[in-house]
Amino acid sequence: MSRPRRRGRDIHGVLLLDKPQGLSSNDALQKVKRLYNANRAGHTGALDPLATGMLPICLGEATKFSQYLLDSDKRYRVIARLGQRTDTSDADGIVVSERPLAFTAQALEQALDGFRGETQQIPSMYSALKYQGRKLYEYAREGIEVPRESRSIMVYELLFIRHEGNELELEIHVSKGTYIRTIIDDLGEKLGCGAHVTYLRRLQVARYPIERMVTLEQLSAVSEEAHRAGVSPADLLDPLLMPMDSPASEYPVVNLLSSVAAYFKQGMPVQVAGAPADGLVRVTEGEQGKFIGMAEIADDGRVAPRRLVVEYSD
Repeated sequence: MSRPRRRGRDIHGVLLLDKPQGLSSNDALQKVKRLYNANRAGHTGALDPLATGMLPICLGEATKFSQYLLDSDKRYRVIARLGQRTDTSDADGIVVSERPLAFTAQALEQALDGFRGETQQIPSMYSALKYQGRKLYEYAREGIEVPRESRSIMVYELLFIRHEGNELELEIHVSKGTYIRTIIDDLGEKLGCGAHVTYLRRLQVARYPIERMVTLEQLSAVSEEAHRAGVSPADLLDPLLMPMDSPASEYPVVNLLSSVAAYFKQGMPVQVAGAPADGLVRVTEGEQGKFIGMAEIADDGRVAPRRLVVEYSD
């Protein structure tokens, strides 16, 4: 029985989209998917509609490795409105309290310092975390508050940029699972005035280069340029993609001879000289170093497949 024809192209890689304000991450994903005519696409680490900046979008087989980006650290630029607290901790919410600003510069610095390093954070009710199978924001929209456990987060760097009137601007480098809105809301309560996010831009995800970000407008312009030149849009769009294995770029590489890789690609653990003692590894094949999947070093030292790249034929 033949495999049903796939809709769209078998294009594999990661686009670093500069998401615009006012667009949901899923809407941005669908626009990119259509522009690339990709058969599969997924984003990693959703951005709120209010937020802008780096949204890695995985196409094709790269979607299998997007989970490694969810575990990566991220950097943000944020502007907070002091003196007002909202139910969503950002400007899209309803103001629930207004209080005057009565803190000193020293109190502000002390409050900021309290967020640096490892701390505990209780996620906002307006988050996509799940409780009993439903997302927290679904409960929040119904006026229902459910219990949330605090969890450890790491703020690697918190830079004070400016404080002018009721505006505070910061740059924050954080670990996975950190909610910037919650940091700002907690900061407002520490200062006794309340606060919410009015501007949020994700500057970086993992070690992806900022200069490789592209906007939807730029993608559309490239596609139109291709049509005017009489070439396939893919010829100009595909070079904008980062490699398929870039979500896992921080893991060590194990290279296999093609004869050994044949067994690995069938799901069999293989013995490789010089492999790491343990942990996850990226696996490549041959002199060209073609990425073929992720593996884990088993207790017996063999390289055991965990996620394999499927090679589609036309």
